[in-house]
Amino acid sequence: MVPQLDELTRVVVAPNPSPLTLEGTNTYLLGAPRAGAVLVVDPGPDLLAHRAQVDAVLAEADAEVAAVVLTHHHADHAEAAGWADDWGAELFAFTPHLVPGAATALADGGRLRRAGVTVEAVHTPGHASDHLCLRVVETDAVLTGDHVLGRGTTVVAWPDGDMRAYLASLERLAELEAAVLYPGHGPVLDDPAGTVASYLAHRRERERQVLAALEQGAGTPQQIVAGVYADVDPVLHPAAERSVRAHLDKLVADGVVTVHDDGEQEVFRV
Repeated sequence: MVPQLDELTRVVVAPNPSPLTLEGTNTYLLGAPRAGAVLVVDPGPDLLAHRAQVDAVLAEADAEVAAVVLTHHHADHAEAAGWADDWGAELFAFTPHLVPGAATALADGGRLRRAGVTVEAVHTPGHASDHLCLRVVETDAVLTGDHVLGRGTTVVAWPDGDMRAYLASLERLAELEAAVLYPGHGPVLDDPAGTVASYLAHRRERERQVLAALEQGAGTPQQIVAGVYADVDPVLHPAAERSVRAHLDKLVADGVVTVHDDGEQEVFRV
C-alpha cells in the first residue's frame, strides 16, 4: 500500500535502505485527484523493483507522468532520471549537466505547473551545490530532498557541499514557513519550524566541537572525527569526515582557523 500523505502527494519508498538513506529514497508522486497525471520528484535508484512499484501506482491511478523533477544529482535520488524518457516526460533539475539524461533547467524561484499541482523551486545549496527544495504552492508542503531528513541529520558532502551555504539554506527554509516537510529519506516532519531550529542548533554545536578538538591538538578531519564522533557507528565516519571538512572550510573562511600543508596532508590549527 502506497501512503497518501495529503490530497496531492503519495510516496513510494525505494528498496535501497542503508545508514545514510534510512529506509530508502522517497520518490514522491504529486497530482490532483482525477488529473490523470502525476509529477514525479526524485525517481531514485535505477532498481527494477522500485520501477515496478512506481509503475504499479501509476497504473492503479490510471495516470501518466507529466514531468520528473530532481532535488539534486546524487545517485540515490537521480540515478533513475532516465525513466523520464521511458515515460515521455520532461526532466527538470537545477544544474542539468550534473544529472543523467537531457534535463531542462529549473531556476531558483521557478514554478512548474503539472498534473494540477504547482511546485516552486527553492535553491538550497549546502548538502550539494545544485540542491533544490520544492514547495507545493497549493498545500505549503515542502519536499526537502537531502536538505533535511526525516530522522537524524544530513551530510554536508564536501567538496561539493558547503557549510556556509548549508546554514544559509536552513535559514531560507525556515522563512518558507512550511506546513509540513516531506524529506528525501525517512518519515514526514510535522514540525517544520522545530526541525529547522534543531538542525541549526546541531550544526552550531558541531562547530563548537570541531573547534574544541582543534584546541585539544587534533589537526586533521580524521582526528577530529575520531574524537567528536566516537559514539557514532564507524560506518558513518567517512560521511562525518566530509561534514567536518566542510566545517573546517567555513572556519578558515571565517578567519578562525588556519590551514597548511605539511607535505602529506592539510593540517588545521586554531
